[in-house]
Amino acid sequence: MNKQKQIAGQRQRRKYRVRKRVQGTAERPRLCVCRSHKHVACQLIDDATGRTLVSVSTYDKGLGGEVPYGGNCEAAKRVGQAIAQRAIEAGIHAVRFDRGPYKYHGRVAALADAAREAGLKL
Repeated sequence: MNKQKQIAGQRQRRKYRVRKRVQGTAERPRLCVCRSHKHVACQLIDDATGRTLVSVSTYDKGLGGEVPYGGNCEAAKRVGQAIAQRAIEAGIHAVRFDRGPYKYHGRVAALADAAREAGLKL
């Protein structure tokens, strides 16, 4: 079997396994993480209405000056702090963490830990 097909299948299974357990509501939205080689992004989603409430990424203009490179743990920490700050400003204090197809390791874990330290309850 092609190695890339195998990895894509593993990611898809991991994503389905996580998403069937994590649902966001208006009181406790889903904190969805997306990472690529160069950037990290996350958003708070209310699944009942299908709306994005708050979003932050390393390619935002507000965060772009602080983060020289968006593909490392330091950038993920800054994004975690920023999402927590914007969520608290919007009146959201508790979220459900959706790591998606990514393992809870490295940049994903750094983002979650920084959001916790900034006052967001995961």
